Amino acid sequence: MGSTRRSFTDEYKRDAVALVIEGGHSVPEVAKKLAISETTIRKWMKKIQPDSIVATEKPLTESERMELQRLRTENAKLEMQLDFAKKVSTWFAKGQQ
Repeated sequence: MGSTRRSFTDEYKRDAVALVIEGGHSVPEVAKKLAISETTIRKWMKKIQPDSIVATEKPLTESERMELQRLRTENAKLEMQLDFAKKVSTWFAKGQQ
């Protein structure tokens, strides 16, 4: 049996993307309403307006920015510790041989 892949016109795609960007609806809402996967709508958004996904996200608050900075700093420290642990384990492994 053959595949029954649906095809959509460019106008239909633009209208679906406009529902998200200009209509204030979320991607899951539009996907459910139109019986299309969320991934498909996100791909259309990237193709039609590459910056549209970023534009639909609300900007970070000051407390969110501070938390993000704290997590990045913590992540950098943990990565340094992991690198050090890898070097030490390599050094010990060479000494065992």
